[in-house]
Amino acid sequence: MTNSLPAAVAVIGAGTMGNGIAQVFASCGVTTHLLDIKQDYVDKGIANVHKSLGKFQEKGTLTAEQVTAIKGRLHGGTDMGALAKVDLCVEAVTENLEVKTKVFQTADATLPAHAILASNTSSISITTLAARTRRADKVIGMHFMNPVPLMKLIEVIRGNDTSDATAEAVTEWSKGLGKIPVLANDYPGFVANRILMPMINEAAFALMEGVATREAIDEIMKLGMNHPMGPLTLADFIGLDVCVSILDVLKDGLGDDKYRACPLMRRLVAAGHLGRKTKKGFYTYS
Repeated sequence: MTNSLPAAVAVIGAGTMGNGIAQVFASCGVTTHLLDIKQDYVDKGIANVHKSLGKFQEKGTLTAEQVTAIKGRLHGGTDMGALAKVDLCVEAVTENLEVKTKVFQTADATLPAHAILASNTSSISITTLAARTRRADKVIGMHFMNPVPLMKLIEVIRGNDTSDATAEAVTEWSKGLGKIPVLANDYPGFVANRILMPMINEAAFALMEGVATREAIDEIMKLGMNHPMGPLTLADFIGLDVCVSILDVLKDGLGDDKYRACPLMRRLVAAGHLGRKTKKGFYTYS
């Protein structure tokens, strides 16, 4: 392991966040294993990385040789045995405690003793996940922002038993990726989503109550608050199911009814209209 980056990394979960995280590590010279439960998921994740790299090449940010080298460092599969060879494992599966717990227990049993186990969770307790392992001192939150290759922030979350050495290593590695690590403590939603989700939720309530149209709500926040995209567009980008899950974690964890998810958002999720990934949410996408 170098000080600035681990020699080898595994990312579990080949979805939007997982493949983005894998791309960033592979782009920075790290041998990267992208793992998931089905080969189809892995193939789709790697295809998305290749597509993203193609865009960087078109823009002239990467050369053809660099793209080839990055692809060569990215390995995909379903065999969790790959975890035995890495210094860092980043879990990026669905925002569900039960699912994450199973992944953490599998990873803990297979990773080398020195390896750090990180979660890309946007809201679930790092302390709770760490307590299900035998390496609580080496468990930490690494909350990347979407789209991962472009966004600079990594929210670094210390659990109750996270060691100083683990926090320092992950902070240095984050800088090695060209990101800006910012430390947060382990409370529901951490900082980013504790502030962001109530805003998105309030925008959904404003739409449901007929305060303004979806376009007007988004335009007011863009022009008046200088946000790059409006809250309803952003919710579609994140995934309405993810937004509802995070709000549920906030409500349960903080015991405050102000975090209750808007009924309109719950209705859209129940209908399967989850945003961009299903081509329909608050908006319809071609």
